[in-house]
Amino acid sequence: MSHPFKRTQTRPGEWIAEWSIRLVASVSIIVIFLIFVFVFREAATLFTSVAESATTSASSAESTSSDLQPETYGDVDTSLSAAGSVSDEPDVYNPDVEDPTAASGEPGAPGQMIYKPKNSKYPEIYNPDTGLLPADIDDEQTEIAAADTTAKQYILSRLAGDTWQPVGETPKFGILPLITGTLKTTTIAILIGAPLGILAALYVAFFAKRRLREIVKPAIELLAGFPSVVIGFFCLVTVATFIQDVTGASYRLNAIVGGIGLSLAVIPIVFSIAEDALSAVPKTLREASLALGSTEWQTAYRVMLPAAAPGVFAAVLLGIGRAFGETMIAIMATGNAPLTSLSPFEPARTVAATIGSEMGEVVWGSEHYGVLFFMGVLLFVFSFGLNAVTELYVKKRLIKKFQGR
Repeated sequence: MSHPFKRTQTRPGEWIAEWSIRLVASVSIIVIFLIFVFVFREAATLFTSVAESATTSASSAESTSSDLQPETYGDVDTSLSAAGSVSDEPDVYNPDVEDPTAASGEPGAPGQMIYKPKNSKYPEIYNPDTGLLPADIDDEQTEIAAADTTAKQYILSRLAGDTWQPVGETPKFGILPLITGTLKTTTIAILIGAPLGILAALYVAFFAKRRLREIVKPAIELLAGFPSVVIGFFCLVTVATFIQDVTGASYRLNAIVGGIGLSLAVIPIVFSIAEDALSAVPKTLREASLALGSTEWQTAYRVMLPAAAPGVFAAVLLGIGRAFGETMIAIMATGNAPLTSLSPFEPARTVAATIGSEMGEVVWGSEHYGVLFFMGVLLFVFSFGLNAVTELYVKKRLIKKFQGR
């Protein structure tokens, strides 16, 4: 007779399945870690772009200072010789352009490219906001060192601005209106979605009949699988018109419309987790409360809900994270205007919507590119903070509190 507690021999199929799960989990963790490293690395380029641009500008100014006179710096001479050369070597942004006299003897013929600087004072600077280097600079290293020293302060001062205008002669990357719009829409979404989700969870867990519960719970959880673009389109076509007719708002798309759309994405998450937490509470507490003369509502609100508070609180935090990081609904329903106003009846623009709408068109390695990745880091830090609060506060302190320890 074999020993009942003796370890049985592992079968090859079980061994393969076990190590396959370990391998997949390890690869997933490594991929997530590499994604975080990539995002932080790309965001770090923001603090070096100013010094690099200063280095490039100083090198360009030094290389052209010997050929150009200060009084005619940047003026393009359109008189071309027979060989196709330019008399005064004008500042051409792309030196590999086609010779203007190749097709015909007159400049400006069809198919020719002639560079004319938009501003004669900035012939060599792609971003005028960095300033024009004087033609008589002798010490290039001093200028580069100064730019490198003030690069971080310069970037941080611009990020703290209240204007988001990444395209223009003087780009502005103030993220304050984006953070304001994110907080507005997220607050509205949680104020609408969290109470509805918790009340729906209370009804399904303690008041609904079994047959109705089997219909309502899957229907609400099915809403979590709706594509974000469908919810955004619904808000854009239907909710926006209704809100404007009821409130008389000047803007059809505003923070309220966006908040309602985000609440439709928050409700299934809050409901599902809160309902599971309420169902996990021992039924003996409910029976004891009813035996003492409490009504069904008093039992659900004053006994069962506090006992399930850790899970309900975690559901609300996860709902905040979903609303904070939602992209498509925010792009379609909020008006997508970076304003610092706190009024819910004015358009707003979120951080996630800005990243989603501008990342596909940004110049790789530019300052705008670094700012978008920096905002991605902010999203990551916020999500990590919510998860840390859920893990350290909800699962430990609140659970110990309700257990009487």
